[in-house]
Amino acid sequence: MSYCTYIRNLSGPFKALHQQYHDQHYGFPLTDENALFGRLLLEINQSGLSWELILRKENAFKAAYADFDIDAVAAFDEADRRRLLADPGIVRNRLKVNAAIENARTLQRLRATHGSFKGWLDAHHPLSKEAWVKLFKQHFKFTGGEIVSEFLMSTGYLPGAHDPDCPIFEQIRAKQPKWLQLTP
Repeated sequence: MSYCTYIRNLSGPFKALHQQYHDQHYGFPLTDENALFGRLLLEINQSGLSWELILRKENAFKAAYADFDIDAVAAFDEADRRRLLADPGIVRNRLKVNAAIENARTLQRLRATHGSFKGWLDAHHPLSKEAWVKLFKQHFKFTGGEIVSEFLMSTGYLPGAHDPDCPIFEQIRAKQPKWLQLTP
């Protein structure tokens, strides 16, 4: 089931939370490297959990991870790891905490060759989903197929974030996401 269908069928207290993400964030192209890093960090933390949980904890993640500032997270030390693992506002998983820090350090290194996270993504676009997953696994920690696919759809690099009959679909097309360009 697509996220659009899920939202249409959703009721209850968390519909507004999902609707806001669906209507204002999911699938819209991101250009800021810290915002891209933040989305990757959230996708990694969602692994094995519900997206609803991550959306409810998003502000706590921002606070815990220095507003997703790549340089600040890359400088985190053992005291920061302990702080994160003790923070009940976020997902306290050692592998995910370590991945956030190591991935921030990887992004710093990629600046030397690509200028930014967006520059690295743009330099490799277009790739098939399988090629993207392979590339991410070569560079980043805790990036399996579902994480990479959702990250790339949610940031406009792969199609599929919205159904063509979804009202948000045309808003995203107007923003010229990368998936509108030639795809393999």
